[in-house]
Order: sequence, then C-alpha cells, then structure tokens
Amino acid sequence: MHNFRELEVWKKAMALTTTYYSVSRDFPKEEVFGLTSQSRRSLISIASNIAEGAGRETDKQFVQFLSIALASSFEFETQLIVANNLDYISKECFENIFSDLRYIQNMLIKLINKLKQ
Repeated sequence: MHNFRELEVWKKAMALTTTYYSVSRDFPKEEVFGLTSQSRRSLISIASNIAEGAGRETDKQFVQFLSIALASSFEFETQLIVANNLDYISKECFENIFSDLRYIQNMLIKLINKLKQ
C-alpha cells in the first residue's frame, strides 16, 4: 500500500481540481447538469482513483487504478477543449489548466511504468 497524500501526482490533481471548480462556477447555468457536472466528475476521478489505487494491496492493483485515472484525465482533456471552444474559459485559463493537466498525465505515465517494472 502507498500513502496517497504523499504522492506528488495526487497533490497536483487535487490542486487542479480546486482550480477548475472555481473556474467552472462561471459556466452558463444551462451547463450545470451538462459540461460543468461531467467535467468536474471526470477531473475529480483522477485524484479519487489515485487514492483508491494507493489503498490496494499490490502494485498491480495500484497500476490498474492509475490507468483509470489516466483515462479520466483524457476524458477531462476533451471536456476542457469543448469549454475552450465554446468560450466558457479564457485562452490563458485554458492554457494554464491544459499545462497542469499534461504535467499530471506525464506523472501518471511515469508512475505506471515505474510500478510495472
């Protein structure tokens, strides 16, 4: 088992989630049950799956949950692009969030590869 609170990737995912929750408050009201809800759920799934996987008994199980977290990150990336295309967020905000997301994705890939060795 791993202590998820000590994992840098979990900390980064939590920070991005907090940032995005603030940003998405300004999305149009008609998106409350659409893009706002869906994007928030996919984003929070990243940190949640890291934490759940860290609590598993084996590294193989942990890798499975890290892979789910990575998949959720790509789901969120798609939703972030949609939000940008619809001008729900500024270009600067999009670029900052996208950069943070890419960093998290790379961290997940590296951790998965390390645990598979």
